[in-house]
Amino acid sequence: MNTEQFYPLFLQAEKVTIDSRKIGKDDIFFAFSGDNFNAATLAGQSIDNGALAVIVEQKEFEDEARNIFYVPSTLDFLQELAIYHRKQLQIPVIGLTGSNGKTTTKEIIHAVLSERFNVQYTYGNLNNHIGVPLTLLSIKPEHEMAVIEMGANHQKEIGLLCSIAQPDFGYITNFGKAHLEGFGGFEGVIKGKSELYDYLKNNGKTILVNENDPVQVEKTQHYTPTITFGSRGSDYQFEMFSEGHFVGLMYKGTKAVSRLTGEYNFTNLCAAASLGLHFGIDVDKIKQAIENYTPTNMRSQIVKKEGKTLVLDTYNANPSSMTASLHNFITFNGSKTVIIGDMLELGEESEKEHRAILNLAEKSGFDQIITVGENFSRIDSSSLSFGNTAELIEYLKTNRIPSENILLKGSRGIALEKSIDFIQS
Repeated sequence: MNTEQFYPLFLQAEKVTIDSRKIGKDDIFFAFSGDNFNAATLAGQSIDNGALAVIVEQKEFEDEARNIFYVPSTLDFLQELAIYHRKQLQIPVIGLTGSNGKTTTKEIIHAVLSERFNVQYTYGNLNNHIGVPLTLLSIKPEHEMAVIEMGANHQKEIGLLCSIAQPDFGYITNFGKAHLEGFGGFEGVIKGKSELYDYLKNNGKTILVNENDPVQVEKTQHYTPTITFGSRGSDYQFEMFSEGHFVGLMYKGTKAVSRLTGEYNFTNLCAAASLGLHFGIDVDKIKQAIENYTPTNMRSQIVKKEGKTLVLDTYNANPSSMTASLHNFITFNGSKTVIIGDMLELGEESEKEHRAILNLAEKSGFDQIITVGENFSRIDSSSLSFGNTAELIEYLKTNRIPSENILLKGSRGIALEKSIDFIQS
């Protein structure tokens, strides 16, 4: 079985899935093998339940008469099928990566472009070597454009994802101190994320550049084609403003206020607006998209709870995003408590970076500092410290936080959002 032979069957499918719990009628199920479970054992049952086809990597489960097909590697075949499908597409594909703000930027870009086009985009955080192929394979004939988020924590991962997604346009949100352990330090982050630039340059594709970011400017100088924003001479120039806790942008007199908190989200708005303008979307439609977008993904999300304002930013954390969140929270009026969780995957830089963040928090005049996680717990400080979120929850059951504003910021593995229901008025 090869991709060209299989492709006509793929075109008949409703969707492609790797989750046996989500198999619907006429779906294609890729039965991945794991250390503790072999999904190929569900091949026959999946067909019985209405699956159109099943891909397995164990020969003994093959039954071509029932559309159960053997391949040496389900992962390789998934990627190869995605690449084959991508080559048939005649629509613009936008690739997106960066240390911070990828998902928020993707969501806003989707909102803006959807004002005019039928846009498919990365669902949730499916941005790795499996998620990118699945997103590509979800693109149907009715889609006019696609936005593909690409994540990585090691060198050469973005290069691999680019070879699959083959973007026509690309944007790197920023270069920050994320996944330092895997990338081998900050310079490794720049090199790894810049693999998107390498692909775009080698293939004559378009780069979206924030000209207020010196790394982006350096990496794209003397290259065309580009779409630029940020500086006086850029293609698109925006002004930042704020209303209450929320950041907005103004373009040629038209103001759009988002439901995102933090000045760091301004460049995310600018990137989306720039792409919208490039693709001919009216500024009033861009304003409408920005103002209607409501974050619900634990990223820069404002939650009102019993008279308190909670800033929920618990999907991920690294020194760059943590610093930005703390600086933003300083600007809030009223009493303030920060609940900060460990930043993971920092390697040998971990102790230094956690100490720096704790020092920043202590100098910022917050009414209370609460830390969660083993890395913060190792640092001597006057803050209230818990080893994990479960310990924090036990504390919150009998202790109220009096502050009017509460910031929750930490890495995904700390899961600070589980504590929200226990924060009392």
